[in-house]
Amino acid sequence: MAPPAGQVAVAQPQGGAAAPQQRQQGFGQSITGIIRIAVFWYFASKFFSPKKPSSNEPLVQISNLFHKGETLDMWLYLSEYEKFNDFSNEEALIWHETNVPYAVWGPGSTRKRSISYIPSEAVKHNGTVYAHVFFARSGYPPDPTDPEYQPFAAFGRTYPVVTYLPKSRKDKRKSLLGDSKDSKEEEVISEVVDDKEMEVKDVGPTEWISYWKPNITINLVDDFIRYPKNGVPPNVAPYMNFEPTTGDYYPTVFFNEFWLLRDKFIALNETLTELPLHLEVAPISTTKWQLFLQIDQSFQIHRSYGSMLEGEADELKRVFVEGNPYLLGITMIVSLLHSVFDFLAFKNDIQFWNKNKSMEGLSAKSVVVSFICQLIVFLYLLDNDTSWMILASSGVGCCIEFWKIGKAMHIEIDRSRTIPMLRFRDRDSYASNKTKEYDDIAMKYLSYVLFFLAVCSSIYSLMYDRHKGWYSWILSSLTSCVYMFGFIMMCPQLFINYKLKSVAHLPWRQMTYKFLNTIIDDLFAFVIKMPLLHRLSVFRDDVIFLIYVYQRWIYPVDRKRVNEFGFGGEDETQPPAITDAAAAAAVENEENKKTN
Repeated sequence: MAPPAGQVAVAQPQGGAAAPQQRQQGFGQSITGIIRIAVFWYFASKFFSPKKPSSNEPLVQISNLFHKGETLDMWLYLSEYEKFNDFSNEEALIWHETNVPYAVWGPGSTRKRSISYIPSEAVKHNGTVYAHVFFARSGYPPDPTDPEYQPFAAFGRTYPVVTYLPKSRKDKRKSLLGDSKDSKEEEVISEVVDDKEMEVKDVGPTEWISYWKPNITINLVDDFIRYPKNGVPPNVAPYMNFEPTTGDYYPTVFFNEFWLLRDKFIALNETLTELPLHLEVAPISTTKWQLFLQIDQSFQIHRSYGSMLEGEADELKRVFVEGNPYLLGITMIVSLLHSVFDFLAFKNDIQFWNKNKSMEGLSAKSVVVSFICQLIVFLYLLDNDTSWMILASSGVGCCIEFWKIGKAMHIEIDRSRTIPMLRFRDRDSYASNKTKEYDDIAMKYLSYVLFFLAVCSSIYSLMYDRHKGWYSWILSSLTSCVYMFGFIMMCPQLFINYKLKSVAHLPWRQMTYKFLNTIIDDLFAFVIKMPLLHRLSVFRDDVIFLIYVYQRWIYPVDRKRVNEFGFGGEDETQPPAITDAAAAAAVENEENKKTN
């Protein structure tokens, strides 16, 4: 027979919950997060360290009321009230442990238990449940009304087992065709991640519902530091329990939620008959405790500044919880190399276009299309409420791509019209030779292929996907085409190289760094679980780069001379020797010599 509502059905002690098995993700962001955390922790320890008293003031220190190795008894009660004094209620007592060693690691220092809690009707309808944990020296009671009670021998803390989050909202997206049966029957629900940071944009009052925390981890902090009376660090002071008469402090009870991911919360409703609850009590070092506090504060600061998206904190934690430590270490190193190569590729790309004076052998149309693709991605991110840091990075990329157009073409302002407009004109070094002709041919046929693929992808998205509106559908379709078929824009340069039988005009240093990054992406494609089409998209760039390498092999470059495109192989730090005007002057000098 099931116990009454509000009671617990006690199971046999277990070794704790098994680690969740979900896919690893967020590897690239984990490196950035770890660096931010380390820097924040360092500066926090500098600024929040206890203040040293002046030499004129007497040194008054407070210390721990308990000693290392003392044995404690523990009582854990579950109640629907925040204040608890019903120590005689055996139904509320769900766990009792004796002889728990304080701040001692070894056999018996960690205790675990799993139970099933039967929620009452009030709890099912957004009610509240609190865990009240009490510790006392072995042989002393926790009840203040007991005659043997000693104030200096017992302490406790309260922890809410039920938390409140905004109710999951229906997705605003819909089928634009309006004739899909699934659009009427199926509702897409967006996941709620954080109650403190989520902004509810729906009109009307926000509906909050209760969630059950399935794990309670109780840590007794191994803290025996003698703090100055008025010099307790502000980041740990809220967690400490001070004795009012002496000013000394009881052992700190820390309810550790660091590894409790939000997707493990259980939404409470009237259909639930029992709730799982895994309990654990264990010691924790002061350094580890303060590290958890600093990391959580760092996450909150980054979310408030928009530098961390909702859910990224949980994904970073998931990497450490579920990831293989060796694979994680290799991934960190590889991710760091990826960042370095990406920066070097960006730097050399800027240097190449800054020094470039001739467009002979280079595809100007690819530069223009690259800017259009970057602009589409920026508008897509803007439409999907992306954090300002990602928007800023994409916006800077748009500006750089537009600056490269100014290096590849002449940009003029046409003031002859009512509204001044930009006019683009090919450079002489690009239009006066075969480069423009080959570029037009390659772009003509590739644009047919790209247009056909874009139309098919857009029609499929319109029929089977949901969108906020027609504008969002256009942006998402164009962005999908950029991600899926953007590699086609690299092909015109291959055709130009083939026709000119030369690769001397290419920025090989920048392309080498990009090729190294592509190899790193290949590694991630093997170690990270992803759809087959996405994995194939990672390897498609390898084919293009291998063709470039093959062209470099069959069209060798003499690095001891200044080539026909104005680049010296041995002195890449100098600007190109031949510009458009210099090339014309050289031709004129040759003709004069022949005439004389």
